[in-house]
Parts: sequence; C-alpha cells; structure tokens
Amino acid sequence: MTLEDLGWNAAFESEFAPFYLKGWKPARVIRDNRITFGALLAEDGGRELEVSMSGKVYHDAETDAELPAVGDWVALELGGEGQETVIQARLTRQSCFSRRAAGQSAEEQVIATNINLVVVVTDAGQDFNPRRMERYFSLIGRSGAKAVVLVNKSDLFPDAQNQEAAQSIRALNPDAMVYVTSAIQKTGLAELKDCFKPGVTVAFVGSSGVGKSALINLLLGDEWQWTDEVNQITGKGRHTTTARQLLVLPNGGMLIDNPGIREVQMWTDEKTLRERFADIEKLAGQCKYHDCKHGSDDGCAIRQAMENGVLTSGRFEGFIKLDAEIEKLRARRRKRQITIDRRAKRDQRIKARNPSDRKDLKSELDPRA
Repeated sequence: MTLEDLGWNAAFESEFAPFYLKGWKPARVIRDNRITFGALLAEDGGRELEVSMSGKVYHDAETDAELPAVGDWVALELGGEGQETVIQARLTRQSCFSRRAAGQSAEEQVIATNINLVVVVTDAGQDFNPRRMERYFSLIGRSGAKAVVLVNKSDLFPDAQNQEAAQSIRALNPDAMVYVTSAIQKTGLAELKDCFKPGVTVAFVGSSGVGKSALINLLLGDEWQWTDEVNQITGKGRHTTTARQLLVLPNGGMLIDNPGIREVQMWTDEKTLRERFADIEKLAGQCKYHDCKHGSDDGCAIRQAMENGVLTSGRFEGFIKLDAEIEKLRARRRKRQITIDRRAKRDQRIKARNPSDRKDLKSELDPRA
C-alpha cells in the first residue's frame, strides 16, 4: 500500500515537507474514538495505529470543526516503547462535507474530509423526499465533492416507482450520477463499483435503514457491517452503523461509512444556495418589480411559472425555507462571534491586571529588570 493509494497527492506532499524534517510521518485518520483516533500509515502494508492529539493541535483549533476528523491527513510523531503516538499537525483539507450540528447550535459538524464523491442512499418509498435531496445537494456542492445518489431497495417497489424517483432526483441536479440499486438482488452496482479506484475516497450518507450497510458489505466483499432484518411494515432495516470510519476496499479506493442522518441541517452559504437554485434566481430576475414578493404582486414571473407548471410549488417553498434557515444560521454565527470576541477581550484585561504577567512583560522588554 502506498500513500497515493490512500489519497496522497502533490499538494499534501508539499505541505508536509517541514514535518519530514522533524521525523514525523503522514497518516490518514480512519476513525474518531472521541478521546483517541485511529490512523492509517501506508508503510508495512497499511499499519493502523491508535493515536492521541497534541495539546497544540487542540488549542490552535478555534472550533471543534477544525480538530482532526475522519478523512483528514495528519502528521504523526511516533511513540517509542511504552509511549503514545501523537497527532502534531493536521494538513489543509482539500474538500470537506459537513452540516450544522443538530439542535439550535451554530456549530459545524464535519462528516468527512478529503473526499472525491458523496453517495447519498435513499429509496423510492417512505424515505424519498425531494426537499431533503435539495439539502444534500447544497451541502455536497459546498464540499467540493461530486454527488452520487442510489435509489436503493428497488426490489421492494415497482420499477415505474423506482424510475420516477430517479428521474425526479436527476431533475434537481443534472450533474449528479443517479442509479437504481438493490443490495438484495445485487443489481445496479456495476457503475458504482467503477467509481472506486486507488486514491479515490467516497463518503456514504443517508437515513437509517435505507440499506447503506448492505451495499457496503457487497462493495467490501465481506460481511463487514452487521445488517438486521427488514421491518415488514416500513420496509426498513434497523440502524447498524454506529461510528464514522474510513474503510480501504480490497480492489482499491476508500469508503467512509456514516451513521444514519436524521436531520440534514444546513451548513452552507448564500452563494452555494443561489447556484443550487439558479432556475428560481433566473425567474426572479424576470419579475416586473425588483422587490417582488412573489405572491400576489403584478407581473410575478415565479407565480406565473408555477401556474404554467414550469416550477413546482414544492421546490419554491423548499428554496424559501432553506434561504430562511441560512439567514438564521448567519445570525447565530454573528452572535457566537460577538461572544467569542467579548471573552477574548475579557481575558486580555484580566491578564493585563495580573502583576506576574506585567513583571514577565517588563523582563522581556528590559533584560536588566
């Protein structure tokens, strides 16, 4: 196994140059154990180590999102006999798929980093939700990765229903690769398997019970993830993935498996949202009045498009909801930044009043002191 097999490239090599001089080793984070991490070295055929994080890495991170996450490249200082191996630095991320943490938080939750593809698994039944898919596409668009959608469990639904769901998803994002699959019948997976090549990292996301673990079992060629029986009423399997982890596939490529996502909370910006809904932006520009409220206003191009069937009311309502959600997130960020700035100023004042600190400062300025 080489570094390139794990996704290493020239940009990482250049950034790591000063760390080589310190004797540190490049490794990729494959698991977050909350207190420690699992990291994979390319040497010795792919050696997995249990590592800890240095205090400097922790204190230099302004938010939890800047701490090492699954998919990150890090610099390891290898421990000797009876000593810990420590993460001394995290390399710059080349892509990052994240969402807003659940609840009322204004914090970013990193799902996977340095990824090439994000595979969203859904089905044509109860899990199918175009508005949720729009959210996924917005987050994927911001991440820098490409989108793939699997309409899974096709064996449980009529072909017409599966194809209709797939077509609806393609209409939301023509750039996305959309496939109808069945883990039970092992169909529709040929194109997906072609995506896995040495150096390529793919993150799997989706609701609990849509068959992610069964698909991963097929890709790994092994019963890697235990899967439970399907509920005969809901058509869903029980949630089986409990921790986020990076897996190296036998024939090349890497896969990041994630626990089921219940809420696709937005962590994006206005620019990404506008790009995702370019059709609505274009229609809004055709309204008679620049401050059109898109309701009963005369000459509203958006209302006319909905009446003519060019734009669905559901997609427009989804856009309005996402826009409002992003504005709320922006407000929470501003409030959080104000709190952080106030605490920093308070700490500076306290430090300035501390006599020992003033004495240390005087010593630095005047060596004779």
